[in-house]
Amino acid sequence: MGKMVINEAFLSELEALQSLLKNNVAGMFGGNHQSKNFGSSCEFADYRDYVPGDDISKIDWNVYARFDKLYQKLYLDERQMHTRIYIDASRSMQHGTLEKSEQAIKMAAAFAYLSINEMDKVSIYAIHGNRVDEIISGMVGKDSYINYINKLNEIEFTSDVSISEAILSSSKIGMGDGYSILISDFLTDEDYERAIDRFAERKRDILCIQILSREELNPQVRGKMHLFDAENVQNFFRKKIDKDRINAYKEALKYVTERIKTYCESRGGHYMLIPAYQKLFDVFFGNMVDLGVLK
Repeated sequence: MGKMVINEAFLSELEALQSLLKNNVAGMFGGNHQSKNFGSSCEFADYRDYVPGDDISKIDWNVYARFDKLYQKLYLDERQMHTRIYIDASRSMQHGTLEKSEQAIKMAAAFAYLSINEMDKVSIYAIHGNRVDEIISGMVGKDSYINYINKLNEIEFTSDVSISEAILSSSKIGMGDGYSILISDFLTDEDYERAIDRFAERKRDILCIQILSREELNPQVRGKMHLFDAENVQNFFRKKIDKDRINAYKEALKYVTERIKTYCESRGGHYMLIPAYQKLFDVFFGNMVDLGVLK
């Protein structure tokens, strides 16, 4: 990218944000975020039949006294989570007076910072074409964050992107050990549903962040226009833009955003719509409070 999105001013803003958030990230990240696997923490999860060779200290003798059968206690596994963040690096992410690509990088850096502060591990990827390119791998701790997070400035938003093909063909998915955060405008002819399904199949916690420009959210164009598809300039639209067309566009946009939200939530995930111009503090003390992620 031409502009240094991750700079000292932005990092100072993150520090201030973290100070205000303190412990209000309601279980989204951190060592007290419990995985969906069973392990050795103190919090009881379920029972299963005792099998010879199991640890007898985990037999529930009270249950044995009631049912005359041996049951083994299972506990939730508390361990370091691995937050994986995927950034759509398509050409359409460059659209708008305040580029969506800049907001995407800021959101990736902010969520990575929250995760790092809660002792999680973080990897960040860019989706180019039908592949997932690793930008930062296994980042742990603030020193590592400071040393590597500016690599996000190097992401080029120049590709045609197929989110599902990229995710389905990638080995960089993980299994049940934290959040998968997908950042995109989701304005594509290619599908994204199979990518969300893949995260769900791998027992990942899911957060889809849709970033749209001011022009996409509230178009002001009127009159005869010649508009090109940012993903494919061979596709163009040449019509008179009037009030009826604007209203039809807004209805279509509402359908698109509701569809993404509904699909994500149907797979147990969360969805956020973030304007490209929205400030970092407004995202976390507005959108995330509404979502229930922040207390």
